[in-house]
Amino acid sequence: MAPRSIEDIKARADEFADAFENYEPQPGDQDAPIPPVMAVKLAAWRRDTAERELADAVRAAREKRLSWREVGEAIGTSGEAARQRYSASA
Repeated sequence: MAPRSIEDIKARADEFADAFENYEPQPGDQDAPIPPVMAVKLAAWRRDTAERELADAVRAAREKRLSWREVGEAIGTSGEAARQRYSASA
């Protein structure tokens, strides 16, 4: 495969931009399956987001003087496990 020129890349980018800007949703589009690699990426992003939210919630709970036991119970683990995992961020 020969290297593409800047002009080729720009033309392809313009094609993608036009397709995006002119896209009209069709019935059933929202139910279309996503490629497996995208499903994995989406799940990983959701997990990372949830972990950040949980760390923020633990920090807020500790600022309100909840014990590590209470925090652990809230997340389904022991207080010691919660302390070990979240004490650096709380």
